Amino acid sequence: MGYQSVISNGRHSIVGDEPLTSKGTDQGFSPEDLIVAALASCKVATVRFIARKKGWDLRGVDAQLELSVKRNADRSLASTVQVAIQLDGNLTDEQRAELLHEANNCYVHRMIKGEWNIGDAVETLNPETTARDSAL
Repeated sequence: MGYQSVISNGRHSIVGDEPLTSKGTDQGFSPEDLIVAALASCKVATVRFIARKKGWDLRGVDAQLELSVKRNADRSLASTVQVAIQLDGNLTDEQRAELLHEANNCYVHRMIKGEWNIGDAVETLNPETTARDSAL
């Protein structure tokens, strides 16, 4: 049965699910996978952007991120993400250092480290139901 959901931004879709250990079917990204994937994607895109902007010989970028989450005594969560980035290209040590520095300044990294205010969930009405109900 699982917890699959199709996640769409209106142009692209992906499948979300929970792993087998959480009684999901493991047929899509877990919510934690999606967070880490967003961070990895942003870091790789930032490295590519900077290298192209500066005309550096960067042939490939591979980011590997590992998330670990621990529950604190007050039941809050503490998350740690280990980041390893492989840079393939004819780059100097200084260029490599700058690219790694810029990866740490990517938008999603700064967003996650910044302040978050998440509103409580509210129910919305299905537009078709609303139209049908108002016609009665």
